[in-house]
Amino acid sequence: MSDAPTISEQLAKRIQKHIDRMPSLSTTVTKVLEICNRSDTSPNDLNRVISLDPVLTGQVLKLINSAYYSLPNQVSSLTRAIIMLGLNTVKNLALSTAILGTVGREDSFQSLAMDDFWTHSLCVGVTAKLLAVQAKVPRDQQEEYFVAGLLHDLGKIPLNNCFTQEYRQAQELAILEQKPLCRAEMTLMGIDHGLVGRMIGEKWQLSGSLVALLAHHHQPDAAPEESRRLVRIAALANAYANLNRIGSAGDRYPDKRQADQLAAALGIAWGELAELDETVRQEIDKAQVFLKVATEAR
Repeated sequence: MSDAPTISEQLAKRIQKHIDRMPSLSTTVTKVLEICNRSDTSPNDLNRVISLDPVLTGQVLKLINSAYYSLPNQVSSLTRAIIMLGLNTVKNLALSTAILGTVGREDSFQSLAMDDFWTHSLCVGVTAKLLAVQAKVPRDQQEEYFVAGLLHDLGKIPLNNCFTQEYRQAQELAILEQKPLCRAEMTLMGIDHGLVGRMIGEKWQLSGSLVALLAHHHQPDAAPEESRRLVRIAALANAYANLNRIGSAGDRYPDKRQADQLAAALGIAWGELAELDETVRQEIDKAQVFLKVATEAR
């Protein structure tokens, strides 16, 4: 038998090299994640870290004063912003804008349409957050559902960048066979965007729930039990975005049977999802500020 690496092993190595070369998250964002994971962190602790970074300070203030939060009065104090938003929300704002600023460049998109990709991602984010509200997720955790939806397809970016021709062929195969794109990726390349998403999450030392989401949003029941509700809700939001063709990340034929099972497991009827349509579109418009803030900082 030959010991030569298979095509999929060669592709995995190339993807790993590409991810290894991706910029690390900034020292400030890494510190924000670190201190927010401590049980004794206070708003003052977070303020001390963020205030040393003028760009991140500006991003937090711009976001809290945007239509996304629709606050009645302008907030000019970072400490007040942190207290009003809560530690978890500020952590997620810092993380999402940092990641968008790192991977959101136009040259990252070769065989995917960038604007359609981010519209899809925003749709999944706002829908996941709305579903989290319906599922009575505690308020201070709801922003994590938005971030999970926003970032769920990160693994597609290196794949479409490194293997432009093969990735276009995978999209064509998915359309021809009317099957989910992740299956076509695996058929043609022996690797899918869930595996690549896991690699990115591990490189950036993201939380266990976000790594689980990146890896398992097409197989939510494979996620660790403590992350399963988040992964299921983001997966259902993803199916909603794909079935309603709101933006596109190349997935024209999601697994409708799996989506029905997810809705049933979460106790959500498709009629309830349809009732969210107008709200989802309004929230997408408001959430565009995340892309704007992230790209302005580059």
